[in-house]
Amino acid sequence: MNSAADSQEWSVIVNPNAGRGKGNKDWKEIESLLLSYGLLFRVQFTKARHDAIQMASDSIGQGYRKFIVVGGDGTMNEVVNGCFLQNTCPTTDITLAIITVGTGNDWGRLFGIPLDYSEAIRIIKNGKIHLQDTGIVHYFHGATREKRYFINIAGLGFDAVVVKRTNIQKDRGRSGKTIYLWNLLRTLLLYRNTQVEVIIDGKIIRNQVFTISLGIGKYSGGGMMQTPNAITDDGLFDLTIINKIRKGDVIMSLKMLYDGTIYDHPKIKGYTGKHILIDSDPLIHVEADGESLGHSPIEFDIIPKSINVICNPDKDF
Repeated sequence: MNSAADSQEWSVIVNPNAGRGKGNKDWKEIESLLLSYGLLFRVQFTKARHDAIQMASDSIGQGYRKFIVVGGDGTMNEVVNGCFLQNTCPTTDITLAIITVGTGNDWGRLFGIPLDYSEAIRIIKNGKIHLQDTGIVHYFHGATREKRYFINIAGLGFDAVVVKRTNIQKDRGRSGKTIYLWNLLRTLLLYRNTQVEVIIDGKIIRNQVFTISLGIGKYSGGGMMQTPNAITDDGLFDLTIINKIRKGDVIMSLKMLYDGTIYDHPKIKGYTGKHILIDSDPLIHVEADGESLGHSPIEFDIIPKSINVICNPDKDF
């Protein structure tokens, strides 16, 4: 182990492609601000998808315990996975912070991290530490069972299709705050409800389902609240199931996704649970923290109070 742990040096992981290249374009400004606030750090730049997983894991092996992600929710998700896949130290020894340069920024929104770089770094310097839950999802790629950790929200069915289309467009260089909403409306034209079995801590629910969201946090899709009552450290997922619903009703109810009243709709039900199994016919796909994964059958487990995050000191939990 080097002196990084003793010196409290930060490992900064930058996604230069985040926010349509803002990670690269704004890095010199961010670097100058980090130095002006007296933060000690080492910086690494990702070059391809999943680079941040290995960078985080390797950094922990080198003694680093504090990370600043310069990117969006997807880059943070990769760093989280690197933290949980390493065997050097308990994840409760690790602290995560974010300087948001992505398009969705839902995890940063949850913890009151402003888009202004100077203010975000001030919070990293002086903010409070919050010990939050983490989720783990097992899913399939064909016959192969895989896993992914996440710290905000996972979506299945309609939501996963929207995220997949959004990610394809991001990979092609398209971005912006409205991209998720645009793909939501476009996907709605052809999407079909799916027969789903959901088992929440042993309780079985079978129904025709439009979409499902599992939240540790409450924000997704650039400010939508699909799990508005989620609490980040209660050891439970908040589960929102939107049952079979008319397409026109989806459009008419979009406001409810933004104002936190989604459970007032008669087709939408909320649950909480620690262990959740989901199967379907036909297969449905899953995304976590905006990263497209695989398909059903899908299994979720919560890991209570398992990683430290820096949040705005004015944020009340």
